[in-house]
Amino acid sequence: MKFERLQNKLIEHEGLRLKPYLCTAGKLTIGVGRNLDDVGITKDEATTLLANDILRCIAVGQSIFGEGWLKLSDVRQEVIVNMIFNLGETGFRNFKNTIEYIRTGAYDKAGDEMLASRWAKQVPKRAYELALAMKTNQI
Repeated sequence: MKFERLQNKLIEHEGLRLKPYLCTAGKLTIGVGRNLDDVGITKDEATTLLANDILRCIAVGQSIFGEGWLKLSDVRQEVIVNMIFNLGETGFRNFKNTIEYIRTGAYDKAGDEMLASRWAKQVPKRAYELALAMKTNQI
């Protein structure tokens, strides 16, 4: 069996879709005919997706903070990446005061801003934990 030839033929027959869609049988599907309803994904596939998402969120953090990103502690970088992961880039960029406080090293105020947000009401445990980490530089 020629794996690459088979792979190419399956892509030709099934198509390659990078966003979920409903197949002709009404099943939620993604990629090259991956039936998410019946097959789902494996733990390894989930951790690969997570790793890629973390890298994407790190890149967003770097783009927002520029050279200041490298001056942030690992803990504070992790808080920012966690928020970007949860809120998306646009949602995190709306935390203008928090971002400015982080830029200036006013981490207590940044944490207070995080807790004063609508986001904190939606995910209170997560918000409290991340705000505390931002303030104390400890996870």
